[in-house]
Amino acid sequence: MKIAIGADHNGFELKNNVLIPWLKSQGHQVIDSGAYDHNSEDDYPDFANNVAMAISSSKAEKGIIICGSGVGASITANKVKGIRAAICHDTYSAKQGVEHDDMNIVCIGSKIIGEQMIHDILELFINASFSDHEERFVRRLNKVLDIEAQNS
Repeated sequence: MKIAIGADHNGFELKNNVLIPWLKSQGHQVIDSGAYDHNSEDDYPDFANNVAMAISSSKAEKGIIICGSGVGASITANKVKGIRAAICHDTYSAKQGVEHDDMNIVCIGSKIIGEQMIHDILELFINASFSDHEERFVRRLNKVLDIEAQNS
C-alpha cells in the first residue's frame, strides 16, 4: 500500500527513525511528506497539508500525520476535499474509523501515546477497510460527502 506520512518537529524523530523503517519492513511504499530536517520552528499545517494532498490526488491510499497532540494535524487535513482525518490514540478508533467512516488519514500526538501503541494503532488503521457492504455506513458516508460538496 502507498502511505503518505508527515510530521512536524514533535514527530520528526519518530517518523524518520521508527515509523518509516517499520512501514517499509511491512512492505508498504512510503511517501515522505516532510519534515525533512528537524526544525523546532516548523509548523504542522505544512506537513498535514502535504499528506492530505497526497491522498486527495490519489498518490497515496492512506496517510499518517504526527504532531504534538494530533489536533492541529486533524484540523488542517480535514480542510482538504476528500479527506477524512481523525485523531486516534486507541486501537478501537483506528480500526472503526476506517471501517465505519472511511477515514483515510490517522493523526497521532507524539506527546500523548508511546511507540508500541502507535504501532498497534497504525497496524489496525492500515489493514482496515471501509465496510461498503453495509448500507448504514455507505448512507452515512454519502451524507458526509454531500455536506463536503455543499461547502466546497
